[in-house]
Amino acid sequence: MKALVAQALTGTSGLAYVDVPDPVSDDAVIVDVGAAGVCFPDLLLLRGEYQLRLEPPFTPGMEVAGTVRSAPGGSGFRPGQRVSAMTMLGGYAEQVAVAPSSVIPTPDGIDDGQAASLLGNYYTMQFALARRGGLQAGETVLVLGSAGGIGVASIQLAKAMGAKVIAMVHRSGAEEFVTSVGADVVLPLTDGWRQAVLDATDGQGVDLVVDPIGGDAFDDAIRVLAPEGRLLVIGFAAGGGIPTVKVNRLLLRNVSVVGVGWGEFLRRHPAAQGQVGAELNKLVAGGLRPPPPVRHPLSDGTAALDALAGGQVRGKLVLEP
Repeated sequence: MKALVAQALTGTSGLAYVDVPDPVSDDAVIVDVGAAGVCFPDLLLLRGEYQLRLEPPFTPGMEVAGTVRSAPGGSGFRPGQRVSAMTMLGGYAEQVAVAPSSVIPTPDGIDDGQAASLLGNYYTMQFALARRGGLQAGETVLVLGSAGGIGVASIQLAKAMGAKVIAMVHRSGAEEFVTSVGADVVLPLTDGWRQAVLDATDGQGVDLVVDPIGGDAFDDAIRVLAPEGRLLVIGFAAGGGIPTVKVNRLLLRNVSVVGVGWGEFLRRHPAAQGQVGAELNKLVAGGLRPPPPVRHPLSDGTAALDALAGGQVRGKLVLEP
């Protein structure tokens, strides 16, 4: 089979589209991959900068959707069944072997590209908003990096939970796209954006901040929190380093900074995959649909990842074998 394999930890330049052996396992579900999701941690893995450092060669790809080729007896899965899975590795290939505990049925009404789009971003944000952030209907959510995959998932899920959403954009021309996925207010992430957020909330501030970017925006994000507000630390896509906070600010203003590590939580609590998946499947059954992903052939994966790294992708990027 064909796969996109990291041959060196030199970023996307270390990738090669090559032939590799088909996966064989009596204990795993073998999935014919229809679409593999691309996420920011994949880029970090390719540069050797992720919390899990791997030595080449390895096949990246944490999110897949496709069709069961074979499954072990008693797994609950059957050949031909449409499924989705968090693989952690191996997804950038025509087939992948996945532990049965990491496989879930794909909801009806969505294709493999949309199913892969739900996995990392929507699972992360369902966990983040509902469990870590305790979001309540009627609260106001500020989303930084709103035109990316995490941002889009944050907007759609927050709206589904009954929140008002203020979306910050720093890419030219992204306003219409972000509005189309449900944001109530869209503001440019430029100098003075903190005051614009306060003006949009009549000076009250926001109840919850979704921060997947870190960098310089972090300090201002804390300052726009309302009393008892929560800032969700999702990641550091801005590349400006990991921000720090003076905890006296948290104490004096009664606000919280909350870490969101879905992958680590899942590693310790594997059953959470099915629990969060069931919550999302209810939303999909109720009409939630991720926007159409940006689709590239697997053979063009290097160029697709370069586009993601350069901030040229709106929404979710998927690779299709």
